[in-house]
Amino acid sequence: MNKRRSGILLHITSLPGSEGIGTLGSEAFRFVDFLKESGQKLWQILPLGPAGSGNSPYQCYSAFAGNPLMIDLHLLVEDHLLEEKLLEGTPHFSKKQVDFDKVENWKMSLLRQSFTVFIDKKKIAFEVDYWRFLDEHSWWLNDHALFMAIRKLLKGLEWGKWEREVKFRYPETLSGLSEQLAEETEFQKYLQFIFFRQWHRLKEYANHHEIQIVGDVPLYVSGDSSDLWANTDIFLLDADLNPTKVGGVPPDYFSETGQLWGNPVFDWQRLSERNYDWWVARIHFNLRMFDLVRIDHFRGLESFWAIPADENTAINGQWVPAHGRELLRLLKQQLGQLNFIAEDLGTITPEVDRLREEFNLPGMKVLQFAFTTGPSNKDLPHNYEKNTVVYTGTHDNDTTLGWLKTLESDERKNLVLYTGEPVEGKLQKIIGMAIGSVAETAIIPMQDVLELGSESRMNTPGTSTGNWRWRFQWSQLKAGQIKFLEELTKKYNR
Repeated sequence: MNKRRSGILLHITSLPGSEGIGTLGSEAFRFVDFLKESGQKLWQILPLGPAGSGNSPYQCYSAFAGNPLMIDLHLLVEDHLLEEKLLEGTPHFSKKQVDFDKVENWKMSLLRQSFTVFIDKKKIAFEVDYWRFLDEHSWWLNDHALFMAIRKLLKGLEWGKWEREVKFRYPETLSGLSEQLAEETEFQKYLQFIFFRQWHRLKEYANHHEIQIVGDVPLYVSGDSSDLWANTDIFLLDADLNPTKVGGVPPDYFSETGQLWGNPVFDWQRLSERNYDWWVARIHFNLRMFDLVRIDHFRGLESFWAIPADENTAINGQWVPAHGRELLRLLKQQLGQLNFIAEDLGTITPEVDRLREEFNLPGMKVLQFAFTTGPSNKDLPHNYEKNTVVYTGTHDNDTTLGWLKTLESDERKNLVLYTGEPVEGKLQKIIGMAIGSVAETAIIPMQDVLELGSESRMNTPGTSTGNWRWRFQWSQLKAGQIKFLEELTKKYNR
């Protein structure tokens, strides 16, 4: 069996469409058709959760919930849960970037109207599916729905600033709030029912066309999330439930002061006492959602950079051991095969490599990192092992065209030396290097397929505004680009 395969990295929000943001509707199905036409076998996305501050999919209100803004309204019309005439007043949205606030203000109003229809008239048509969904997902959904309802009541106030009785989940207080906020809580459950209904419809279509979907699991959860509120004992928190240590990485390629993510870090001892139940549930959940799962910041399963919560940068942290080996052994016993990709970029030690190799997990290589040093650089194709996933760049990099235009002189020299050609016109050469490499899996960001520059960058690490907004348009995709991708894929047996 040929294990070689290639695919495209594109987040759902970056899809075209009339709703101001990419959705799980017809444009997503059309993207699957494009993947099939161009010979691809994988579609990699970013986390699907409801994004919090800064609209980052890596800072979500839940590690399990879906983002309601990705719900496709036209599919709701097909399901008779929304009147088509309500879409006639769709505002003018940018085709190039998501205006998250504008989309949310417009879309949530229509989603609430569809909820009214669902409750009043149509619930009976979905009743079996709806109650099954509530039953299957109650273990995370009940907390998340109440969490979001309380946040709305308190006008978005972070849960760490809630009144003590709510923050500490006093049973009588939560019972009273559940009663008071019953309708809003039901609305939140409805949003998730619709999201998952649409998601699994899309995944089924992709799998039918032999496209596997690669999901993304961030190591950490957001400090303002239902996960933290409902599971305070598995995080390092003080007596007032405020984080004592937060996550990040020390100074590296991306930042001289490191990256201060601010996420609460896990209490691995407590997780061990609970037999890693929260993590096990999370992984099983994601393997039902996706065909493969990329574990973001995999090195944090071996040891993690713990920064005192009152620090302003990530410089003054320390490496603290994690229990990733025990967790992965448990998952291996349950699952047999671990369909994971280990994101092992940044400061990687021999211990992290050994952990990844023990469970036969593919690591990542990024061609944009390959020319900073000489021939021994681990990101150069001649140094790859087969069990590797190679990228031209990731969502945290500039586009490859943007990177080529801003290359430092030493990197430029190394690239010219390696390829034997001038830097100009190198983008397709670099895509060819990835797809032609010995790595069993090659992933190309959609921006690189479309030959787009820095204006189409998805995220700049260390910055909190202007990220995650990029969208593509079908008019940007040329027949020659599809043919180039298809021919490369055939040529290199993917």
